[in-house]
Amino acid sequence: MAAFEKRGESDEWYTPRYIFDALGVSFDLDVACPLEGPRHVPANSYFHEKALDKEWHGFIWMNPPFGHQSTKRLWLRKFFEHGNGIALLPDRTSAPWWQEFAPFADAVLFVSPKVKFERPDGTLGEQPGTGTTLFAVGEVATEALLRAASLGQVFKPVIRIAA
Repeated sequence: MAAFEKRGESDEWYTPRYIFDALGVSFDLDVACPLEGPRHVPANSYFHEKALDKEWHGFIWMNPPFGHQSTKRLWLRKFFEHGNGIALLPDRTSAPWWQEFAPFADAVLFVSPKVKFERPDGTLGEQPGTGTTLFAVGEVATEALLRAASLGQVFKPVIRIAA
């Protein structure tokens, strides 16, 4: 658990505006939008609750709760099944959930330096213990990550073929 993910404290950490400025895209849907707090996601519509039970549409932004790996798997499964958007996640590259889903991304951007997420009141939080990755799926998302390469390093996963 990272320093900013203290047990019993809020999952309410928001993506700072500069991330969206660098991506240079608008989204059809933010699937994990907070009820309150800063709204920097340039999206036409927002899901506040029960997004995993709803049908997603168009080009999506996903910054899901960073809770337990089983939670991340649920969000990532739906994200890759949808197949069109950008997801923000911790860059826990050795974690089983990360290893399971990263090969499905069309591109991965490792953000550097570490993102200081915003609190609900708009102030910046402390630097997290882990970095941040953006997963792209689809052509528009991949182009956005390439455009945002100033945020860090962009890689295209190579999928291993079983012998």
